[in-house]
Amino acid sequence: VPPPCGMPEPHNLSHSSPLVLTVVLVLAGLVSITYFLRAGSYFQDPLFCVFVAFSFTSAVDLIISLEEDGFVSGFAEVYVREGEPYLRTAHGIMICYWDGLVHYGLYLTMITAMSQRKSYRSLGLFWLGSLMMSIVVFLLGNLIGKYSSDISPAFLLNVPYVLIPIWAGVKLFQQPRVLPCLTAEQVAEEQRKWLHQRPQDVVLVLLLLLVAAFTFFRGMVILDCPADSCFEYIYQHEPYLRDPVAYPKVQMLLYLFYVLPFFCLCIYGLLRPGCSWMPDWSLVFAGAVAQAQFSHLGSSLHSRTPFPYQTPEDVWWSFLITNVLYALGPQLLALRCLRRPAFFLPSAPTSMGKKYQ
Repeated sequence: VPPPCGMPEPHNLSHSSPLVLTVVLVLAGLVSITYFLRAGSYFQDPLFCVFVAFSFTSAVDLIISLEEDGFVSGFAEVYVREGEPYLRTAHGIMICYWDGLVHYGLYLTMITAMSQRKSYRSLGLFWLGSLMMSIVVFLLGNLIGKYSSDISPAFLLNVPYVLIPIWAGVKLFQQPRVLPCLTAEQVAEEQRKWLHQRPQDVVLVLLLLLVAAFTFFRGMVILDCPADSCFEYIYQHEPYLRDPVAYPKVQMLLYLFYVLPFFCLCIYGLLRPGCSWMPDWSLVFAGAVAQAQFSHLGSSLHSRTPFPYQTPEDVWWSFLITNVLYALGPQLLALRCLRRPAFFLPSAPTSMGKKYQ
């Protein structure tokens, strides 16, 4: 008989250890197969094996999420119950959906790009931010939340999800950028424009200011700010922030201490030309915020979240609009940096002289 909704199940280490061994052996076999395939074909990219192996785990995650929502049954019940019961939470289900749908699609697209000798650097950076945000929130939430006493050896299966993406990120940043053909004069002309001459950037700056203010406000809410507005918000608008699973608390703290400074740097980058780090890091943070907002939105409304922590029906629309706009800001910024990167390119010496003389 399954436990009541939101309650952890007891687990047995002697049962979970064989499960861990089975999964490790399957993954090792898959990596070995892809290695020999790569060795005998034109797939010479070291990230090929990573994407193939991770696509397998994405398919498993999709099955887990579908099973937990009752669409299928009998596939991963034993593993989730004995190995990682925190995957039965609303947050666990949401990250499995994201991994099984978005990450899986990214893996297939990047593998296809490899086979066609095309660049996948931009997609890879978006994937990097998305995966790192997902795994950091998941691991920290498990360690400090109410499921900390249910951690089993299966928890160690998440370690590669921290180490491999770091290595993959280094490889992705080392790949050459794909830039449009621009002359030094075109770059200088774009960088001579003031902010009011770039209406799209004006909108982005205003949007980033609003997003940064909202990030700071929710950070104060999660830090138990005694202000009446914070008290009203956490009880009447986003009660999910009080959920003892700790995922939303970790998420808001990451927003406050990492995403908020990045938003401020991006505003600076839209005001001062030549910030060459903007195109790459805007993609990383776009992926991170997209994944985080999907998981946060879905968890706030999911039936697995205990009723006192679910978003009240009378604020659904304001909650959805606010959080969708929050997720949209970094996506628009990344799109702007990709489509018109001239403002962020390093200026040629002659252009610099003409500009600042």
